[in-house]
Amino acid sequence: MTVTVEKGEPRGGWGGRGSWGGRGGDSVEARHQAKSPRRPRDSYALFLLPGALAFLVIVIGPFLMNTGVSFTDWQGVGSPKWAGLANYRELMDDSEFWASFRHSLFMVVAMAVVPTLLGLVLAAALFDFVAKHFGSRVAAVLRACFYLPQVLPIAVAGIVWSWILAPDNGSLNEVLKAIGLGSLQQDWLGDPDLALYSVMGVMVWVQLGFPLVIFMAGLQRVDPQLYEAAELDGAGWWRRFWHITLPQIRPEISVVLLWCTIAALKVFGAVYVLTKGGPGGATDVPSYFSFTTFFETTQVGYGAAISTVLTVIVLVLALAGLKLQTRAEDAEQGGVR
Repeated sequence: MTVTVEKGEPRGGWGGRGSWGGRGGDSVEARHQAKSPRRPRDSYALFLLPGALAFLVIVIGPFLMNTGVSFTDWQGVGSPKWAGLANYRELMDDSEFWASFRHSLFMVVAMAVVPTLLGLVLAAALFDFVAKHFGSRVAAVLRACFYLPQVLPIAVAGIVWSWILAPDNGSLNEVLKAIGLGSLQQDWLGDPDLALYSVMGVMVWVQLGFPLVIFMAGLQRVDPQLYEAAELDGAGWWRRFWHITLPQIRPEISVVLLWCTIAALKVFGAVYVLTKGGPGGATDVPSYFSFTTFFETTQVGYGAAISTVLTVIVLVLALAGLKLQTRAEDAEQGGVR
């Protein structure tokens, strides 16, 4: 049988463009894509499975076990005895716990409030003054120097600072003596009235680099024309900083305050290396108080209750901070619209 194509009829055979197959306008590539199976969106959840399992085993599992132990009376050996809420009732009346919690509020000031304020000023100074007059490379070197304490292990930094603050032959007391201020020499870590403030000073030094780096990164996304317009209008550095810099990097400020506050509530290593909670509990914090209750007095159930309460406080604070930040971003976007 011979098929004759009349003049004016489209060529291309069955299934071709305008062919008798009834698939006019479909290219071969389009038909190939239509036949290929699409990847379901649920398959991407498989990539999250390893991280979810690790989070379950490393975080959720131990937290649930610790919470279960907090409802028992246990010395770490033998069988735990169910105690219900007895540990938590004892905790509410424990003056040592509340004293350690007050000390952690001082740590929030040293690790969140002061570094944030100093980091804002230093970041603006490096970005506006040092980078413009001495070059961005000099600003980058100074930024790295401020961030160096964040890289050092806290055990190493703590040991070095314990040498600096030592009462006998400590570097700080020797410098004071050398410049004629020997009357100001103190037992910086051994005096109950000074120990907490000495630890706070060390933590300011440790924590300052983190907000500085975050704020300098945030300043890079601020439109330079805003500064140029303000400078043409006669605004000084402080007015530009207050009316332009602060509003533009508000998200970074929220993140830094939240992150540093959580770190302050969990601080342990610096207290352990510098003072071990002393002298006389003057620098005790909840995390270290829980540690000593666990391993020194072997009140495992009570120590678990302390760590559980601290974990709940951190979670509530983190969720509240994220909620407030999201609400502020939504309000800002609504105002822009």
